[in-house]
Amino acid sequence: MSKKYDVVVIGGGPGGYVAAIRASQLGLKTAVVEKENLGGICLNWGCIPTKALLKASELYASIEKAKDFGIKTNGATVDIKKLIERSRDVAGGLSDGVEFLMKKNNVDVFMGTASFTGPKSLQIQLNKGDVEQVVFESAIVATGARPREIKGVFEADGKNVWHYRHAMTPEKLPKSMLVIGSGAIGMEFASFYNTLGTEVHVVEAQSNILPVEDEEVSKLAEKMFKKKGVKIDTSAKVLNLKSLKGSVEVTLELKGKETKSKYEKVLLAIGVQGNVEGLGLDALGVRYERGLIEVDEHYKTSADGIYAIGDITGRQQLAHVASHEGVICAEFIAGQKPHSMNYENIPGCTYCTPQVGSVGLTEKLAKERGLDVKVGRFNYAANGKALAAGEGEGFVKTIFDKSTGELLGAHIIGADATEMITTFVLGKSMECTEEDIANACLPHPTLSEMIGEATLDSDGRALNA
Repeated sequence: MSKKYDVVVIGGGPGGYVAAIRASQLGLKTAVVEKENLGGICLNWGCIPTKALLKASELYASIEKAKDFGIKTNGATVDIKKLIERSRDVAGGLSDGVEFLMKKNNVDVFMGTASFTGPKSLQIQLNKGDVEQVVFESAIVATGARPREIKGVFEADGKNVWHYRHAMTPEKLPKSMLVIGSGAIGMEFASFYNTLGTEVHVVEAQSNILPVEDEEVSKLAEKMFKKKGVKIDTSAKVLNLKSLKGSVEVTLELKGKETKSKYEKVLLAIGVQGNVEGLGLDALGVRYERGLIEVDEHYKTSADGIYAIGDITGRQQLAHVASHEGVICAEFIAGQKPHSMNYENIPGCTYCTPQVGSVGLTEKLAKERGLDVKVGRFNYAANGKALAAGEGEGFVKTIFDKSTGELLGAHIIGADATEMITTFVLGKSMECTEEDIANACLPHPTLSEMIGEATLDSDGRALNA
């Protein structure tokens, strides 16, 4: 006998489980199919446990520089086993929390692997061995993505060549590491391992690290990383990886010259690819290309009743984007008229040291669009709270339309950048102008004062610079 649902969500990650909760809140009988861990990659192997690791490395760095604050210590040592154990405990606790949320919201959970058997039916191979047949009115594919590999060229073996899962659970700290790719994942792990004493080399094919960020932010980030001892090469090509006993021989092309070097570990951080395999999408007529499903503004696919959200759609592959898409999708299925997602108001956050937070257009992109802009900047070095905290490196940058005062973009590099960017995200979402921000009375002493100062600077009115 098939079980019947209004909505079945395939994938229990940050997009899938949120979509399921919202659908159930709206009175739809809902189920989630998850093959591994509720909470998905983000909660179990991405966003959350990596932040636990980074917090540990930040604490270690703080102890190392405690003498600058007049505090004497006997130094610090790293218990990598305990550090990893805490990270896994944090992830495990939150995964249990998602399970509680499913029960609280009357969402049925199937732990297993789903595949479509018809336009309105699924077969679920349960992890415990049984098979369930399910019929539905609507299905949401939220199967996420996995680390990108290139067969025969860039493949993780879990021993010498890692992707992020391996980098999160090392048995010991490697003496040396090559990080291939300088996006958020690459730079966060570069930051973590460098802080704890690993000799880190980052190579990036593009001309700047953190290539999606504003160029000024990228250049300062590179300078700050190099100051910490991280070796960085941009416009670099990785020609070959050869795994040896206890090391990897890497052939690089740097500035037109071919070089060979050995590293204890290599971390692949070259992006992700969608998990479309085994779902039976072809038989339903669901269009996808290069592992990414095509959807419209309501996340409808080319097949009636089939939706897709999150990384599998290839838009902005971020957990908070997937969750927001899940809410919009569930509300649309329930017959409501939800707001559509404005992808230019999505914050990007990189939790390395220095932190980076951004929203909206970069200065370069705004000018390429032909917009007449005015730019404001304010340095951490001129902020009292930053100096008191020993965090004097970084800046806040604002980009406004000169004629309308519209906030086009904001970019922050430095302490707590990933928290401060929220103010600009709210500002953009509420369509605030330069004048709105400039007229706000911000608290002193705080890092957030720099939001107002950078805005004033765009009009030549900064008060403390």
